[in-house]
Amino acid sequence: MHQKRIVPGGKPLAEASRVLVMIHGRGGSAEDILSLASHLNVDDYALLAPQATNNTWYPYSFMAPTAENQPWLNSALQVLSSTEKEINAAGIPSESIYFLGFSQGACLALEYTARNAKRYGGIVAFTGGLIGDKLNPANYGGNFLQTPVFIGSADPDFHVPVERVYASTHLLKNLNAAVTEEIYPNMGHTIIQDEIRKANVLVFHS
Repeated sequence: MHQKRIVPGGKPLAEASRVLVMIHGRGGSAEDILSLASHLNVDDYALLAPQATNNTWYPYSFMAPTAENQPWLNSALQVLSSTEKEINAAGIPSESIYFLGFSQGACLALEYTARNAKRYGGIVAFTGGLIGDKLNPANYGGNFLQTPVFIGSADPDFHVPVERVYASTHLLKNLNAAVTEEIYPNMGHTIIQDEIRKANVLVFHS
């Protein structure tokens, strides 16, 4: 199970009015994902990057039956829940909290926010989709109140089928998120400059 360990960056939480929670991918680290912040318009944000135990949030593909990824998946979602509560306790409302993830971290960011839909500052998913072999709309609920969401992904992508990206976008829109989806032909499993630019324009623009 995940021991909660958060690597901070940016402004101290006590001095910030906005917070970006950055979620690394499988095999990555909190420090890796924090290094992305230098390319984003987040100079005045507090940055919080949770670290997964053994560098992975859950053992199998995000397209595996959800039960196969338990109890790790629930533990990972709990890390995000307690992080959000901690930020709220510091006096920062959820509408000033942003989530960003890459790959497995992008899946986790989308899954957590869709299960707890409300007005967030914004969500950025670099190559990811909602989690499970099938998407069960009953797992998701709330109202995003037009939270801006950017999802960038490749077609084809070895880990993330484009059909799952489309299905995730559809479900998020049904929860009243303002989703921009960008599919890049043959991009590879990476983050490219155009995705960074769109995240800055659509999500981190203020």
